[in-house]
Amino acid sequence: MGLNDYQDGENLQLACLIKDAQAKTTKTNSQYLALTFSDQSGELSGNLWDATAEQVAAFQPGVVVELTGKRSSYQGRPQVEIQALALAPEKRPEDFVPQAPESVADMKDALRPFFTAIQEPTWHQIVVALVAQHGEKFFISPAAKTNHHAFAGGLAYHTLSILRLAEAVCDLYPALNRELLYAGAILHDLGKTLELSGAVATQYTLAGQLVGHISLLDGEIVATCQAQQLDPNSEAVVLLRHLILSHHGLLEYGSPVRPQVREAEVLHQLDELDASLLMMDTALAKTTPGEFTDRLFAMDRRQFYRPQE
Repeated sequence: MGLNDYQDGENLQLACLIKDAQAKTTKTNSQYLALTFSDQSGELSGNLWDATAEQVAAFQPGVVVELTGKRSSYQGRPQVEIQALALAPEKRPEDFVPQAPESVADMKDALRPFFTAIQEPTWHQIVVALVAQHGEKFFISPAAKTNHHAFAGGLAYHTLSILRLAEAVCDLYPALNRELLYAGAILHDLGKTLELSGAVATQYTLAGQLVGHISLLDGEIVATCQAQQLDPNSEAVVLLRHLILSHHGLLEYGSPVRPQVREAEVLHQLDELDASLLMMDTALAKTTPGEFTDRLFAMDRRQFYRPQE
């Protein structure tokens, strides 16, 4: 059984990965660890009360532990009441990371037609160069630390999902520039390989915190243009850069500019759609038919109802 296979009130004892660990202090100045555990079934949080300095040093993100406790909930959110915690150094951390629903080989095969469809020379050259530069990290990285596609291979899977949506939208609205939309979709989150540390105990890198994946990727586009003797200020390059820079839609969500061409608006909407559906599906899979999900912070703290089967 995995972390999310237990019900409230059930005792659990299993190996899992510490995905996140934060040392905190109670109102009475007692130290505790706020922990997030992870395995193939998902995540579960819990607090290790009265944590010693040795425990704070030992229980770091990325280590595997043997967890003993009881499943419960607090303010409608599932948690584990930790009874015992011990290091399990003989176990591999990568075995406890959720995986994309499609294999790397299948995703590579599915992506090839979209690369081929980009015939415009400048876009094709930039896309091929950057994906090759990021190599296998593109196919094994998560798309986020939490919320959506936060699993190994999540970045490539999210990208492929948006491309599939883009293909359908372009069939319905043929006036859209299919090649530009495909190029923007492939590159839009590629900077996540620099923003995030990887799939095991994902953390933000220094560049991720101080610069962010959008600006990081825009800088890489300019550098690629310089290396390949392309003009970064040509209309073709500026259009592609605009799709990357605007794909979060709003300035307060991290985009330096808002979408101002149709393809940029479509990319933003498809990005939102894919992320939102993944978050809802993940929460609904853990919800009993006839009940509501936990409140989803990234979706304005809304709850979603799972209809009776």
